[in-house]
Amino acid sequence: MLTIINADFHNPAHGDMIVALLDEYAQDPMGGGAPLSPHTRRHLISALSQRPTAGALIALLDGVPAGLAIYFEGFSTFACQPLLNLHDFMVAARFRGQGVAQQLLTALDEVARQRGCCKITLEVLQGNEPARALYRKVGYQGYELASEMGQAMFWQKKMTA
Repeated sequence: MLTIINADFHNPAHGDMIVALLDEYAQDPMGGGAPLSPHTRRHLISALSQRPTAGALIALLDGVPAGLAIYFEGFSTFACQPLLNLHDFMVAARFRGQGVAQQLLTALDEVARQRGCCKITLEVLQGNEPARALYRKVGYQGYELASEMGQAMFWQKKMTA
Protein backbone atom coordinates (compact mmCIF):
# COMPACT_ATOMS: atom_id res chain seq x y z
CA MET A 1 0.00 0.00 0.00
CA LEU A 2 1.29 3.46 -0.91
CA THR A 3 1.19 6.18 1.72
CA ILE A 4 2.41 9.74 1.25
CA ILE A 5 3.39 11.71 4.33
CA ASN A 6 4.30 15.31 4.90
CA ALA A 7 7.81 15.13 6.29
CA ASP A 8 8.52 16.65 9.67
CA PHE A 9 12.07 18.01 9.60
CA HIS A 10 12.18 17.66 13.40
CA ASN A 11 11.44 13.92 13.22
CA PRO A 12 14.77 12.02 13.00
CA ALA A 13 13.17 9.08 11.16
CA HIS A 14 11.80 11.43 8.49
CA GLY A 15 15.18 13.13 8.23
CA ASP A 16 16.93 9.80 7.75
CA MET A 17 14.49 8.83 4.98
CA ILE A 18 14.95 12.18 3.20
CA VAL A 19 18.75 11.96 3.28
CA ALA A 20 18.78 8.31 2.13
CA LEU A 21 16.37 8.95 -0.75
CA LEU A 22 18.12 12.17 -1.79
CA ASP A 23 21.48 10.38 -1.71
CA GLU A 24 20.10 7.66 -4.00
CA TYR A 25 18.85 10.38 -6.34
CA ALA A 26 22.21 12.19 -6.26
CA GLN A 27 23.99 8.98 -7.28
CA ASP A 28 21.66 8.43 -10.25
CA PRO A 29 22.84 9.91 -13.58
CA MET A 30 19.80 12.23 -13.49
CA GLY A 31 20.95 13.53 -10.11
CA GLY A 32 24.56 14.12 -11.07
CA GLY A 33 26.01 10.65 -10.48
CA ALA A 34 27.78 11.36 -7.18
CA PRO A 35 26.76 10.75 -3.57
CA LEU A 36 25.82 13.59 -1.26
CA SER A 37 28.79 15.14 0.49
CA PRO A 38 29.34 14.33 4.17
CA HIS A 39 28.52 17.99 4.92
CA THR A 40 25.17 17.75 3.14
CA ARG A 41 24.31 14.41 4.76
CA ARG A 42 25.08 15.89 8.19
CA HIS A 43 23.43 19.31 7.84
CA LEU A 44 20.64 19.08 5.24
CA ILE A 45 17.72 18.39 7.55
CA SER A 46 18.62 21.10 10.07
CA ALA A 47 19.10 23.58 7.20
CA LEU A 48 15.71 22.66 5.71
CA SER A 49 14.06 23.01 9.12
CA GLN A 50 15.28 26.62 9.27
CA ARG A 51 13.48 27.52 6.05
CA PRO A 52 9.81 28.12 6.77
CA THR A 53 8.75 27.70 3.14
CA ALA A 54 10.51 24.34 2.70
CA GLY A 55 8.55 21.10 2.68
CA ALA A 56 8.91 17.49 1.67
CA LEU A 57 6.62 14.63 0.81
CA ILE A 58 7.80 11.07 1.37
CA ALA A 59 6.16 8.15 -0.42
CA LEU A 60 6.14 4.91 1.54
CA LEU A 61 5.30 1.67 -0.23
CA ASP A 62 4.35 -0.92 2.38
CA GLY A 63 6.25 1.20 4.91
CA VAL A 64 9.46 1.38 2.86
CA PRO A 65 10.67 4.82 1.63
CA ALA A 66 9.98 4.79 -2.11
CA GLY A 67 9.94 8.41 -3.30
CA LEU A 68 10.61 12.00 -2.36
CA ALA A 69 9.46 15.47 -3.35
CA ILE A 70 11.24 18.45 -1.78
CA TYR A 71 9.64 21.80 -2.49
CA PHE A 72 9.92 25.46 -1.59
CA GLU A 73 7.27 28.14 -1.67
CA GLY A 74 8.08 31.12 -3.83
CA PHE A 75 6.03 34.03 -5.11
CA SER A 76 4.72 34.96 -8.54
CA THR A 77 4.82 38.73 -8.88
CA PHE A 78 2.73 38.66 -12.07
CA ALA A 79 -0.06 36.66 -10.38
CA CYS A 80 0.55 38.20 -6.94
CA GLN A 81 0.21 34.73 -5.43
CA PRO A 82 2.49 32.09 -3.95
CA LEU A 83 3.89 29.30 -6.10
CA LEU A 84 5.60 26.02 -5.29
CA ASN A 85 8.93 25.03 -6.80
CA LEU A 86 9.48 21.30 -6.89
CA HIS A 87 13.20 21.28 -6.23
CA ASP A 88 14.03 17.57 -5.88
CA PHE A 89 11.83 14.75 -7.11
CA MET A 90 12.70 11.07 -7.22
CA VAL A 91 11.41 7.55 -7.00
CA ALA A 92 13.80 4.85 -5.80
CA ALA A 93 14.85 2.62 -8.71
CA ARG A 94 13.28 -0.51 -7.23
CA PHE A 95 9.87 1.21 -7.03
CA ARG A 96 9.71 2.79 -10.48
CA GLY A 97 6.82 1.87 -12.73
CA GLN A 98 4.38 1.40 -9.83
CA GLY A 99 2.63 4.77 -9.92
CA VAL A 100 4.61 6.30 -7.05
CA ALA A 101 5.71 9.38 -9.01
CA GLN A 102 2.21 10.23 -10.22
CA GLN A 103 0.77 9.90 -6.71
CA LEU A 104 3.55 12.07 -5.28
CA LEU A 105 2.74 14.73 -7.87
CA THR A 106 -0.96 14.50 -7.01
CA ALA A 107 -0.10 15.01 -3.34
CA LEU A 108 2.05 18.00 -4.31
CA ASP A 109 -0.91 19.46 -6.21
CA GLU A 110 -2.89 19.30 -2.96
CA VAL A 111 -0.12 21.07 -1.03
CA ALA A 112 -0.16 23.83 -3.67
CA ARG A 113 -3.96 24.15 -3.44
CA GLN A 114 -3.85 24.31 0.36
CA ARG A 115 -1.28 27.11 0.18
CA GLY A 116 -3.25 29.04 -2.44
CA CYS A 117 -0.52 28.69 -5.06
CA CYS A 118 -1.08 29.79 -8.63
CA LYS A 119 1.33 27.20 -10.09
CA ILE A 120 4.01 24.61 -9.48
CA THR A 121 7.38 25.02 -11.17
CA LEU A 122 10.17 22.50 -11.69
CA GLU A 123 13.32 21.87 -13.67
CA VAL A 124 13.88 18.73 -15.73
CA LEU A 125 16.90 17.65 -17.74
CA GLN A 126 16.38 17.53 -21.50
CA GLY A 127 17.66 13.96 -21.59
CA ASN A 128 15.31 12.71 -18.87
CA GLU A 129 12.53 11.64 -21.20
CA PRO A 130 10.73 9.39 -18.67
CA ALA A 131 10.37 12.35 -16.29
CA ARG A 132 9.40 14.72 -19.09
CA ALA A 133 6.71 12.28 -20.27
CA LEU A 134 5.33 11.97 -16.74
CA TYR A 135 5.25 15.74 -16.24
CA ARG A 136 3.47 16.24 -19.58
CA LYS A 137 0.99 13.48 -18.68
CA VAL A 138 -0.04 15.29 -15.48
CA GLY A 139 -0.25 18.75 -17.05
CA TYR A 140 3.18 20.36 -16.89
CA GLN A 141 4.53 22.16 -19.92
CA GLY A 142 7.38 24.44 -20.91
CA TYR A 143 7.09 27.99 -19.60
CA GLU A 144 6.67 30.89 -21.99
CA LEU A 145 5.11 34.32 -21.79
CA ALA A 146 4.78 34.83 -25.54
CA SER A 147 5.33 32.12 -28.14
CA GLU A 148 7.46 34.37 -30.35
CA MET A 149 9.96 34.74 -27.47
CA GLY A 150 10.25 30.98 -26.90
CA GLN A 151 10.34 28.95 -23.73
CA ALA A 152 12.16 30.03 -20.61
CA MET A 153 15.55 28.46 -19.94
CA PHE A 154 16.87 27.53 -16.51
CA TRP A 155 20.30 29.05 -15.88
CA GLN A 156 22.54 29.14 -12.86
CA LYS A 157 25.54 31.00 -11.53
CA LYS A 158 27.46 29.14 -8.87
CA MET A 159 28.73 31.30 -6.06
CA THR A 160 32.27 30.70 -4.84
CA ALA A 161 33.67 31.62 -1.48
